[in-house]
Amino acid sequence: MDKLDVDAKGKINLTLDVLFKRPDGYHEVEMIMHTISLKDTVSLELISTPGIKLITDYPKILQNEDNLAYKAAKLMMEKYSLDAGILIKIHKSIPIAAGLAGGSTDAAAVILGMNELFDLKRPKEELVLLGKEIGADVPFCVMGKAAVARGIGEKLTMIKPLSDVDILIVKPKCGVSTREVYNRLNIKNIKSHPNTDAMLEHIEKRKIDKVASGLCNVLEEVTLKLHPVLCDIKESMLQNGALGSLMSGSGPSVFGIFESAKDAEKAAEKFLRKGNEVFVAKME
Repeated sequence: MDKLDVDAKGKINLTLDVLFKRPDGYHEVEMIMHTISLKDTVSLELISTPGIKLITDYPKILQNEDNLAYKAAKLMMEKYSLDAGILIKIHKSIPIAAGLAGGSTDAAAVILGMNELFDLKRPKEELVLLGKEIGADVPFCVMGKAAVARGIGEKLTMIKPLSDVDILIVKPKCGVSTREVYNRLNIKNIKSHPNTDAMLEHIEKRKIDKVASGLCNVLEEVTLKLHPVLCDIKESMLQNGALGSLMSGSGPSVFGIFESAKDAEKAAEKFLRKGNEVFVAKME
């Protein structure tokens, strides 16, 4: 095999709780993460020139060694002593810096793709540990589907996914720094924490209305104050038929859970008129 394409699917957080700040400076989290149908495509191709070459169709993305996908390829080559040349092409559909793991899922796709391209036959559990060296969301993106993530996001407990649930994702023009959000978070001031156990029960029993009403992300305490437009988006989601709405990750993307794709598409039209990036997708 000389080349292959890998789907790099985004994620949303159904819950996100921050428990405490660790001695290493990271925050201990507990969150329920879920894969969505919105995806990038990562193409991998063996080339005659040794080393790594990365190109994308989105000019704002780094196309050098600072890109997470590049870092993933370099790590795989070093870990498994791969003496080869590889071309990585990334076709972007997931918006960047959006709380949807766009960069992390591209890195995960490189790890999974190189495992297959070079016929390494390494187990997913081993690849998950490699992903942790790239970024906190990469381990989940390697596994995919649905999971409770703990630690900094690398300790995964897989759960039954809520497949085929319709969602609408809205990303406003504002940008968010994950580091700034966590630095501004005062854990003592968090008013409402997610009920992880209850949410897991609702997911297991596929009680979509209960899942929607149980959505909770403690980082909203920071990001919504920095960007009040997100409050407007959440409220508009509910006014336009969403069963529930939440910011994903540190933001700024907001998603809503809908009863049908038709309802989500109808609501999408109103957000498009206001200049947002809008995506009708499914949980997978």
